[in-house]
Amino acid sequence: MMKIDFNKDINSLVPAIIQDSETKNVLMLGYMNLEAYEKTIATKKVTFFSRSKKRLWTKGEESKNFLNLVDIKIDCDNDALLILASPEGPTCHRGSDTCWNETNEQNYGFLSQLEATIKDRKENKKKEDSYVASLFRKGMNKIAQKVGEEAVEVVIEAKDDNDRLFLDESADLLFHYLILLQAKGYRLKDVEDVLKERQK
Repeated sequence: MMKIDFNKDINSLVPAIIQDSETKNVLMLGYMNLEAYEKTIATKKVTFFSRSKKRLWTKGEESKNFLNLVDIKIDCDNDALLILASPEGPTCHRGSDTCWNETNEQNYGFLSQLEATIKDRKENKKKEDSYVASLFRKGMNKIAQKVGEEAVEVVIEAKDDNDRLFLDESADLLFHYLILLQAKGYRLKDVEDVLKERQK
């Protein structure tokens, strides 16, 4: 068992931050005592000590929106837990994915921002000063052609020794591929799902 310090709190509770094991989004915050921790380990269902109900409470015991335990990490002071879980349905009792009323979607940081910009250009094709909008105006054949051209450039630069040119062409290929995905009505998440299926 982890050396969790339950004695720092007068109620013998430690905060437990729940994080989706895949998306890495924070879902909720709860509190655990030793008994709740042990039940979580034993059942693989995240269980808290409810400060309002004054008893153990397994998330989903009524709603069936369980949090399936994946892993538990402890902080440097041994008095806070990070629990990685796989949620079954929404986490918040109000029906949202998280207790911060956020959608629990995979986020790829800058690439997700770029996807959002490309989506906006697709929906606003008339934007005259936008290169991306101009590609959408020209249609699927032109977008697919650009991906092919950039793929060839990446292959050519991979065979040379200029790392900067290789990275530049790689960026061009990824950028145009994201445009192609949007043109086909897909996102990076859809490609990730296919890769996950293959992993199984």
